[in-house]
Amino acid sequence: MGLSRRTVLRGTAAATALASLDVPAHAAPTPARPFELAEATVVDLQAAMKAGELTAQGLAERYLARIADWDSRGRLPLRSVIELNPDALATAAALDQERREKGPRGPLHGIPVLLKDNIATADQMQTTAGSLALVGARPSRDAFIVERLRAAGAVILGKTNLSEWANFRSTRSASGWSARGGQTRNPYALDRTPSGSSSGAGAATAANFCAVSVGTETDGSIVSPAAASALVGLKPTVGLVSRSGIIPISHSQDTAGPMTRTVADAAALLSVLAGVDPSDGATGASRGKAHADYTRFLDVDGLKGARIGVPRERFFGYHPATDALVEEALALMKSRGAILVDPAPIPAVAQVDAPELEVLLYEFKAGLEAYLATLEEGTAPRTLAELIRYNEAHAPSELPYFGQELFHMAQAKGPLTDKAYLKALQACRRLSRAQGLDAVMKKHQLDALVAPTQAPVGLIDPINGDHWLGSSSTPAAVSGYASITVPAGFVYGLPVGLSFIGGAWSEPVLLKLAHAYEHASKHRRPPTFAETADLRVHAGAGSPPAKP
Repeated sequence: MGLSRRTVLRGTAAATALASLDVPAHAAPTPARPFELAEATVVDLQAAMKAGELTAQGLAERYLARIADWDSRGRLPLRSVIELNPDALATAAALDQERREKGPRGPLHGIPVLLKDNIATADQMQTTAGSLALVGARPSRDAFIVERLRAAGAVILGKTNLSEWANFRSTRSASGWSARGGQTRNPYALDRTPSGSSSGAGAATAANFCAVSVGTETDGSIVSPAAASALVGLKPTVGLVSRSGIIPISHSQDTAGPMTRTVADAAALLSVLAGVDPSDGATGASRGKAHADYTRFLDVDGLKGARIGVPRERFFGYHPATDALVEEALALMKSRGAILVDPAPIPAVAQVDAPELEVLLYEFKAGLEAYLATLEEGTAPRTLAELIRYNEAHAPSELPYFGQELFHMAQAKGPLTDKAYLKALQACRRLSRAQGLDAVMKKHQLDALVAPTQAPVGLIDPINGDHWLGSSSTPAAVSGYASITVPAGFVYGLPVGLSFIGGAWSEPVLLKLAHAYEHASKHRRPPTFAETADLRVHAGAGSPPAKP
C-alpha cells in the first residue's frame, strides 16, 4: 500500500478535533489529492498494524480526515455519514494498547467500521433510521451485532445516512434521503442516486471513508446500493445474523450484512456478524450451519465445475448495456470452468410481488411498535399512528418532497393473526421457496443462479421519486435465502453489479463463486466524485470512470 507511519499520522492533530461533520478539519480537496489508505483491505490494514507502520488510532484519524475532506464539502456534498462517533479515537487508542500488551483479538482488531443508522448503539450516538422523531431516543443496549463487532475489536467510526425508515415510508421516495441526514449522493456521479436503503453505507465504503460497513436489507437494500457503488454486498440467509436492536421492517425478510470493497473483506466481516442470539429466535436455525471463519471458503478457482443457472425471464432484457456486461461475465465464468445452465427460469417469480407487500405492511407495523416500546417512555412515538402524527406535525422537515403512504397502508393492517396476513405469508414462502428457488436449483442441480443486480442508477429526483428499470433482489429477499453482488463493470462510468443467488445457508458457496469471479474480472475501481456521468464515453466493461 505504500503506507508509512509519517503519512498515516499526517492528519492526526486536525482529525482529533472532529466530533461532528459540522466542524470539518480540512480544506476542500482537489481530485488529485491522494489518500494513503485508498482501497486498503482488512488484510492490508492488519499487516500494516502488525509491522508497526500503522496504529488503530492513526487509521481512525486518517478515515475521519477523509470524511471531513469529502463528505460535506463542495456544491454537491456526498452526505453519506450522518454522525461520527466521539468515542472512536479513544476506543482505537485503547485497542492499540491492548495489541501491544496482549496481541490482536482477531482480523477486525482496530479496523474502522461504519454502521447504518438503524442499527442501535448504546453510546453517545443516535439511532434514528434517519427520522427526526427518534432523535434523543437512545436505546438501552447495543444491537447484538454491535456487541459482536466491539468484542472483535472493531472501531465504530460512526453512523451512515439511509433512505429514511429504510425506504419504507413512501411509494415514491428518493433513495438516500432522510430528514435527519439530507440527500446522500452517488460518489461515481453526484447527481445520481446512491440507491437504498443502505445508501450511506454504500457511498461511504466506495469513497474509502471506512474499511468496511454494515448495511441492512429487506428487499435490495444491501445489494442495490452496493451495486450502485461498485461494491460487494452480501445479504445473508435470514437467521444467520441477529436483528435484535435493529429498527425493523419485516421479521420474515430483514437481515444485516457486509458492504465492502472486496469479497474477502465481506467474508471477514460476516465471520464476526454471524452468531446465535437468544433475543432473535430466527438465529437458532443457524446452529450447525454458521461458520466461525468464512474466509476459508475463498478460492480463486472456485468457478471450476460450478453449476450456475441463468434466469433470463424477468431479470434480463430491461437494459441492453447491462445485459451486455453480464454476457461478458457469463463468458468469463465459462472460461474459468463454470457450467452454465442457460436459461434457468425461476418458477412463479412474477407472482410474489403482491403477497410480499402485504406481508411487509403487516410485519412493519407489528415490528416497529415492538421496537418503539423498548425505548424510554416519552422520548419517541410509541405507535405507528403517533409516528404518522409526528410527521404531519413536522411536515416541512419530514415531508417536504414525498409523503408516508406506506405508513398509512401499514397502519390500516390488523394483528399478525389476521387471515389475510397468514395467507400472504404462506404464499410468499411457497412461491419463493418450494415453487421458486428450491425448485429451479433442484431441477438443474445448481450451485447458484446469476443475474444482473440492477441497471445503472438514475438521477436523484425528490419530486417524482426513484426511477427503476429492474432488479434481481426479490427471490432471495422473499425466500430469506442468501445473495451477493460483485462489480461487473461500468456503463458510462456508472457501476453495474452481478448477483449470485443461492439457497438457505449457501454463504460459503456464494463467497467462493464471487471471489473467483472477482479475481478473474477485477472490475472494482474507486469513484472520482464527478458531478455527473460522462455520456461521451462508450458503455461497457472497459469504459472509463465519470470525469470530475
